[in-house]
Amino acid sequence: MADNLMWYVVHTYSGYENSVATAILKAAENRGMQDLITEVNIPVETVVEHGDEGDKTVERKIFPGYVLVKMVMTDESWYLVRNCRGCTGFVGSDGKPIPLTEQEVLGLGVEHREYTVGFDVGDTVRIIDGPLDGFLGTVDELDPAKDSVRLIVSMFGRETPVDLELDQVEPVKEE
Repeated sequence: MADNLMWYVVHTYSGYENSVATAILKAAENRGMQDLITEVNIPVETVVEHGDEGDKTVERKIFPGYVLVKMVMTDESWYLVRNCRGCTGFVGSDGKPIPLTEQEVLGLGVEHREYTVGFDVGDTVRIIDGPLDGFLGTVDELDPAKDSVRLIVSMFGRETPVDLELDQVEPVKEE
């Protein structure tokens, strides 16, 4: 069942995001549907507002009027979310909810992947995905927070920098 968990966007009345999020979670709990509706998220950003009384840090909704729900789409879960007070429906075409792609989810910062990096700057790694699959390269820069690694790969007798994601490379085993 967990394989079918996807993030969906729910449209709400503006200003009702928090109450809709709470209502969805409470309704799922009351109906024993926590396995179908697991998370509700309201993307926010922290900004500094400059005012007469000085600067203050506030959280501002990135997408006012929208709530993200991680759920398994069934008739029951759709009905539960759709009928929460303040909810106007799912984002999608022809009334059919469309789940967010993995790239959209990562771009929104709703979920973060965690990798155990088994290599460091200066180590040799093998590219295991993409057009350079099978090539070896030397790690030049490593940024786990941004899920990126820069390699120096020798192609056609020239040293070429290549930017990849961490899951596209693996350490070369010393034999």
